[in-house]
Amino acid sequence: MTGLTRAIEDARIAFATLADRVDGLAHPTLRIGVTGLSRAGKTIFTTALVHALMRGGRMPVFEAMQSGRIARAVLEPQPDDAVPRFAYEAHLATLAADRAWPASTTRVSELRLAVRYATPRGTERTLTLDLVDYPGEWLLDLPLLDMSYADFARQSLALARAPARAGVAGPYLAMVAARHADALADESHARELARLFTAYLAACRTEKLAMSLLPPGRFLMPGDLEGSPALTFAPIDPPALGTMAANSLGAMMERRFEAYKNAVVRPFFRTHFARLDRQIVLVDALSALNAGPAALTDLERALDGILAAFRTGRNGFASTLFRPRIDKVLFAATKADHLHHSSHDRLEAILARLVERAHARAHGHGAALDVVALAAIRATREAQVRRNGETLDAIVGTPEQGQEAGGHVFDGAEEVAVFPGDLPETPDALFDPSGAGFRGIASAPAGEVDFRFLKFRPPAGIGAGAAIPHIRLDRALEFLLGDRLA
Repeated sequence: MTGLTRAIEDARIAFATLADRVDGLAHPTLRIGVTGLSRAGKTIFTTALVHALMRGGRMPVFEAMQSGRIARAVLEPQPDDAVPRFAYEAHLATLAADRAWPASTTRVSELRLAVRYATPRGTERTLTLDLVDYPGEWLLDLPLLDMSYADFARQSLALARAPARAGVAGPYLAMVAARHADALADESHARELARLFTAYLAACRTEKLAMSLLPPGRFLMPGDLEGSPALTFAPIDPPALGTMAANSLGAMMERRFEAYKNAVVRPFFRTHFARLDRQIVLVDALSALNAGPAALTDLERALDGILAAFRTGRNGFASTLFRPRIDKVLFAATKADHLHHSSHDRLEAILARLVERAHARAHGHGAALDVVALAAIRATREAQVRRNGETLDAIVGTPEQGQEAGGHVFDGAEEVAVFPGDLPETPDALFDPSGAGFRGIASAPAGEVDFRFLKFRPPAGIGAGAAIPHIRLDRALEFLLGDRLA
């Protein structure tokens, strides 16, 4: 991003922020971003958070609710008329009526809650809570703002040629080898390159590979931009010397890369991301453990890139008015209910290791960062089973239709007790640079993998008036909201 472009962006952000703050003088408001990479459970978390604030439940760590100081929370019209509303009621109905998980987040959506509460001294106040739900893949686009097309192409091709990805990248890499950047621009070649590049990214996201670092984010979530020139480009090898001719394939790719930044990345940054006060990043670490060491390493790099995109730190008077910083970031390892509680601390330790470098950077800027293992909606319960004379800690739930374990394919109706296995006491062995720390489905036969976590259906009994079972949702709420309800 050039100096002039950055100055213009900062001015736009400052104007929008000042308008937010003027409104906030009369109506104290907290904007929380909810994000995470694909399959992490963003929609589930936001639905459970809203339901908990509105309907209550067992929340021993969330002090304002545990003490009875929250009088009520009600939905209000959202502040941004051009942004889709988060479909809370529809998502709750899907959980309750169909015992199915809501559809994944593919776009930005918002929801506003007015939380009426009493301070510890008894004074009644209202906190307006704006929840901004958006795909984590879009965060990984923000570093593109400071990249040239050549930088983007080199980094993307290096990833595609890495051993863990090269197999699924083969057709795309073959076309890259056959199409030089200084060749004459051709729309059919551009479209085929974009198609093969997108197919490669989609293959990286399957359960077997479970890769996380997959920019540009809109290629897998195109929305109304599908088929537009801004999404019809791909990384190709830049010329070794000199500049590309204006009518060359490389120049076409470069122009469309810049159009993607201008039409997609900058508006998201300015309109949504730069105005957040706090952030929760949901992490599906179990899928990476299923896949293997390469997926875990890729997840680590993606999380580092995500936090690098945040403007973190304590807010002073000027930053509060004109350019707010994100002063709290919570990383949450989701699907803790897929493990026995004896492994929850170990899951948190793995997540802490994944965000170790990011944590140090945020702390240096004065921001508060924490990690937690949670299940916003608990799909299992715990039990003990006997096997070969040994008592094992197990979880009981209803696997989703098509899930497989020990050669048995589940039909989506039968309940089963599963021994999920133990995570290591310390995470160091999982991050062995040689990749020998554990075996995953990306490289080992199904019967020889170290971890295999099933996907479970939501529990029965969820409804508008019933509390939703959870694991540590209250701890997340206390971190994100506790000080603002004091």
